[in-house]
Amino acid sequence: MEVVVVETTQLGDRSYLVHDGTVALAIDPQRDTDRVETAARSAGVAITHVAETHLHNDYVTGGLVLARDHHAVYLVNAADNVAFDREPVVPGQTFKVGRLSVKAVATPGHTHTHLAYVVSDPDAGTGIRQAVFSGGSLLYGSVGRTDLIAPESTAGLAHDQYASVRRLVAEAAPEAVLYPTHGFGSFCSIGPASRIPASTIGEQAATNHALTDPDEDHFVRHLLANITAYPSYYAHMSPLNALGPGPAMLEVPKSVESAELERRLEAGEWVVDLRRRVAFAASHLRGSVAFEYGTGSSFTSYLGWVLPWNRPLTLLGAHDDVQNAVRDLARIGIDSPDAAVGEDPGALAPGTPLVHYPVADWPGLVQNRTSDETVLDVRRAEEFAASHVSGAVNVPLHELLLRLDEVPDVRTWVHCTSGYRAAVAASLLHRVGRDVVLIDGHFGEAADAGVELTSNPG
Repeated sequence: MEVVVVETTQLGDRSYLVHDGTVALAIDPQRDTDRVETAARSAGVAITHVAETHLHNDYVTGGLVLARDHHAVYLVNAADNVAFDREPVVPGQTFKVGRLSVKAVATPGHTHTHLAYVVSDPDAGTGIRQAVFSGGSLLYGSVGRTDLIAPESTAGLAHDQYASVRRLVAEAAPEAVLYPTHGFGSFCSIGPASRIPASTIGEQAATNHALTDPDEDHFVRHLLANITAYPSYYAHMSPLNALGPGPAMLEVPKSVESAELERRLEAGEWVVDLRRRVAFAASHLRGSVAFEYGTGSSFTSYLGWVLPWNRPLTLLGAHDDVQNAVRDLARIGIDSPDAAVGEDPGALAPGTPLVHYPVADWPGLVQNRTSDETVLDVRRAEEFAASHVSGAVNVPLHELLLRLDEVPDVRTWVHCTSGYRAAVAASLLHRVGRDVVLIDGHFGEAADAGVELTSNPG
């Protein structure tokens, strides 16, 4: 057995192609299925089965499209209420993919109907003898979060998660290689998830707090205490996946004409500038907002979290950035945004004024901030509670549009951990006429620069 990892760093997830050299099973494929298909062609195998561990909450699946395109068996829990034909899977069911044996294991916790798959190869040779595909159940160092279904289900699902990871470990050999879908930066994980590149069932049994804590109630209390905010677009993902998503539209759209782009800016539509945050601050079209694009950045999660859902969207930037952004947004169900393609905003909308705001570092804050100016911290509440600039106002980025009136209408120095979220926030504030300074620096450098911090001793 061979396993090909298909990484989606932008969302912190992994999909997998499992094969015996002839036929393959795809597990939890993202919506842009061409990456899985490329992996299958490279391995010289045919995709005969596609499996979902659960109805995903953080991305739109490509499973249905992939299965239809390859006339493959589509494996989805029989208990899931879906609007499409699939092979209904029940816990304990075993099926064959070539010479591989695949067993579905009930692992509720992340969702009520979550499944994991234990894949075994009776003739492994130098390949993998057994692999466990755990979805959002057992992760490296932690487990999938249990609060995505409903508030009244969260505690019960946490208890389910505790039992599920033990059931899964009992089903597999200690040397079985573990392949989770979440836990690589995804907001679907919870607790002290590890960033290690690989692990086994035996390693997790010895080190994962979900398996080493002998007290179920203590584990549940710990899990619930570590629940943090997650992107608002999650609310739309599971319903879309239950309906059966269509294929991703990945083409770069024809560039919007200047007059139309100017009209959209004047009308207050969302025009997203993909350039680097310092370049945006130096010169940008009045009314546009900054969501810096970069491979591995937080672009997808924060755009889907911060901007209102299902509103007209125009991307502005270089061709390659627009192309990549279109792919990323398709993964979370934002289909076919318009675009103004080009690296000079002034040339794209010559009738719209170019505006700017200053950028500073932490020493700049210490040297130039006056007593009547405020510091806005747009990190999440738990980050702010751990340590923050003394006297700072905390409005998490994902809440900013709804809480603009809580930000004092004075010159505002905006920061986060690294500068990414602060750049988005500064652009949103500047868009509504506020006087802002973007602090483009790492929060870990603030104290050394002489910034007074308030820390939580806990």
